[in-house]
Amino acid sequence: MSDADRTAAVSRETSETTIDVTLAVDGDGDAAVETGIGFFDHMLEAFAKHGLFDLTVQCDGDLHIDDHHTVEDVAIVLGEAFTEALGDKRGIVRYADRKVPLDEAVASVVVDVSGRPFFDFSGDFSQPYVGEFTSVMAEHFAMSLAMNAGLTLHAGVEGENAHHEVEALFKALARALDDATRVDPRRSDTPSTKGKL
Repeated sequence: MSDADRTAAVSRETSETTIDVTLAVDGDGDAAVETGIGFFDHMLEAFAKHGLFDLTVQCDGDLHIDDHHTVEDVAIVLGEAFTEALGDKRGIVRYADRKVPLDEAVASVVVDVSGRPFFDFSGDFSQPYVGEFTSVMAEHFAMSLAMNAGLTLHAGVEGENAHHEVEALFKALARALDDATRVDPRRSDTPSTKGKL
């Protein structure tokens, strides 16, 4: 990884999942995703598209059990990829907040690329499943991403349709992370009085 290209390739293998992820923070929104969960693939593709991240995800998980390990472990690896790609975070904007609507649903995300993991979530999902994706795993994805990317992340959803609520959340995550990880041309240092994030 070099700070100039802000890219990462991360792999992780456990008894539950085998995952390969590549990430380019300054991409075009191109995605090639295969997790075995159709709706989750769709959400990761939306995350890439709306964050303008180039993303590949290949996951072979224990879907004969359920979707938990696949969703959680992809978030872990994606968080590690953001950490690697951003390096010392020199020059980044650091903070961002976004609200994204999808029909009756709206999701909000406030993020600080702080290096201090923290997660808070408000709201509930209106139906327990979207296809083969367990709705509450969207919250768990955001938490696992925050813990492994070193984000302070406050998120929430409201609505009447879980498909819309989950999709709005992934899009809000993407837009907020795109905003927060952009390089501010006025800044040459790390955006912290400590001199380090």
